[in-house]
Amino acid sequence: MLKQYETVFITTPVLSDSQVKEAVKKYRDFITDNNGVIVHEEDWGMKKLAYPIQKKSTGFYYLIEFKAEPTLIAKLEVQYRRDERIIRYLTFSMDKHAVEYAEKRRNVARKDGATDDKTKNKNEE
Repeated sequence: MLKQYETVFITTPVLSDSQVKEAVKKYRDFITDNNGVIVHEEDWGMKKLAYPIQKKSTGFYYLIEFKAEPTLIAKLEVQYRRDERIIRYLTFSMDKHAVEYAEKRRNVARKDGATDDKTKNKNEE
Protein backbone atom coordinates (compact mmCIF):
# COMPACT_ATOMS: atom_id res chain seq x y z
CA MET A 1 0.00 0.00 0.00
CA LEU A 2 1.32 3.44 -0.94
CA LYS A 3 1.83 5.87 1.93
CA GLN A 4 2.33 9.59 1.52
CA TYR A 5 5.71 11.05 2.51
CA GLU A 6 7.39 14.41 2.51
CA THR A 7 11.14 14.81 2.20
CA VAL A 8 13.17 17.99 2.53
CA PHE A 9 16.85 18.04 1.73
CA ILE A 10 19.49 20.75 1.90
CA THR A 11 22.28 20.89 -0.66
CA THR A 12 25.59 22.59 -0.09
CA PRO A 13 25.65 26.30 -1.05
CA VAL A 14 28.77 25.98 -3.23
CA LEU A 15 26.78 24.27 -6.01
CA SER A 16 25.81 26.11 -9.18
CA ASP A 17 22.16 26.29 -10.27
CA SER A 18 22.65 23.47 -12.77
CA GLN A 19 24.28 21.25 -10.12
CA VAL A 20 21.36 21.83 -7.73
CA LYS A 21 18.88 20.99 -10.52
CA GLU A 22 20.89 17.85 -11.31
CA ALA A 23 20.73 16.76 -7.64
CA VAL A 24 16.98 17.39 -7.52
CA LYS A 25 16.48 15.45 -10.76
CA LYS A 26 18.47 12.53 -9.32
CA TYR A 27 16.13 12.20 -6.34
CA ARG A 28 12.98 12.87 -8.34
CA ASP A 29 14.01 10.11 -10.78
CA PHE A 30 14.99 7.80 -7.91
CA ILE A 31 11.51 8.11 -6.40
CA THR A 32 9.68 7.56 -9.70
CA ASP A 33 12.00 4.71 -10.77
CA ASN A 34 11.11 2.88 -7.54
CA ASN A 35 7.34 3.07 -8.21
CA GLY A 36 6.83 6.29 -6.27
CA VAL A 37 4.43 9.00 -7.40
CA ILE A 38 5.44 12.63 -6.90
CA VAL A 39 2.49 14.64 -5.62
CA HIS A 40 4.10 18.05 -5.16
CA GLU A 41 7.50 19.69 -5.05
CA GLU A 42 8.82 23.09 -4.02
CA ASP A 43 12.14 24.81 -4.46
CA TRP A 44 12.63 26.94 -1.35
CA GLY A 45 15.90 28.37 -2.64
CA MET A 46 18.93 29.37 -0.59
CA LYS A 47 18.23 29.93 3.10
CA LYS A 48 20.32 30.62 6.15
CA LEU A 49 20.80 27.57 8.38
CA ALA A 50 19.89 27.78 12.07
CA TYR A 51 23.42 26.62 12.92
CA PRO A 52 26.52 25.83 10.83
CA ILE A 53 26.64 22.38 9.22
CA GLN A 54 29.99 21.26 7.82
CA LYS A 55 31.22 24.85 8.31
CA LYS A 56 28.46 26.19 6.02
CA SER A 57 25.84 28.70 7.14
CA THR A 58 23.48 28.55 4.11
CA GLY A 59 22.06 25.87 1.84
CA PHE A 60 19.58 25.22 -0.98
CA TYR A 61 16.34 23.73 0.37
CA TYR A 62 14.08 21.49 -1.71
CA LEU A 63 10.83 19.72 -0.74
CA ILE A 64 9.29 16.69 -2.48
CA GLU A 65 5.92 15.27 -1.46
CA PHE A 66 5.35 11.78 -2.81
CA LYS A 67 3.50 8.47 -2.44
CA ALA A 68 5.55 5.29 -2.21
CA GLU A 69 5.99 1.93 -0.56
CA PRO A 70 7.54 2.15 2.94
CA THR A 71 10.58 0.15 1.75
CA LEU A 72 11.60 3.02 -0.55
CA ILE A 73 12.41 5.35 2.35
CA ALA A 74 15.43 3.38 3.58
CA LYS A 75 16.81 3.24 0.02
CA LEU A 76 16.23 6.98 -0.46
CA GLU A 77 17.99 7.86 2.78
CA VAL A 78 20.97 5.68 1.83
CA GLN A 79 21.20 7.72 -1.39
CA TYR A 80 21.12 10.96 0.64
CA ARG A 81 23.91 9.71 2.92
CA ARG A 82 26.12 8.72 -0.02
CA ASP A 83 25.72 12.06 -1.83
CA GLU A 84 28.27 14.64 -0.68
CA ARG A 85 26.09 17.44 -2.12
CA ILE A 86 23.42 16.78 0.55
CA ILE A 87 24.25 18.28 3.93
CA ARG A 88 20.93 17.47 5.70
CA TYR A 89 17.68 15.67 4.94
CA LEU A 90 14.43 14.77 6.67
CA THR A 91 11.78 12.36 5.44
CA PHE A 92 8.57 11.71 7.29
CA SER A 93 5.33 9.84 6.79
CA MET A 94 2.32 12.12 6.48
CA ASP A 95 -0.81 11.17 8.39
CA LYS A 96 -4.26 12.16 7.12
CA HIS A 97 -4.11 15.52 8.94
CA ALA A 98 -0.73 16.42 7.43
CA VAL A 99 -1.97 15.47 3.95
CA GLU A 100 -5.09 17.58 4.45
CA TYR A 101 -3.02 20.55 5.67
CA ALA A 102 -0.57 20.27 2.74
CA GLU A 103 -3.46 20.24 0.23
CA LYS A 104 -5.05 23.24 1.91
CA ARG A 105 -1.73 25.12 1.90
CA ARG A 106 -1.25 24.44 -1.83
CA ASN A 107 -4.80 25.56 -2.65
CA VAL A 108 -4.42 28.81 -0.72
CA ALA A 109 -1.10 29.51 -2.46
CA ARG A 110 -2.72 28.86 -5.84
CA LYS A 111 -5.70 31.16 -5.08
CA ASP A 112 -3.43 33.95 -3.85
CA GLY A 113 -1.31 33.66 -6.98
CA ALA A 114 1.70 32.98 -4.76
CA THR A 115 2.78 30.10 -6.96
CA ASP A 116 5.77 31.15 -9.02
CA ASP A 117 8.37 29.44 -11.19
CA LYS A 118 10.00 27.87 -8.14
CA THR A 119 6.85 26.01 -7.06
CA LYS A 120 5.56 23.16 -9.20
CA ASN A 121 2.34 21.30 -8.59
CA LYS A 122 2.41 17.94 -10.34
CA ASN A 123 -1.42 17.79 -10.38
CA GLU A 124 -1.53 20.77 -12.77
CA GLU A 125 0.97 19.36 -15.28
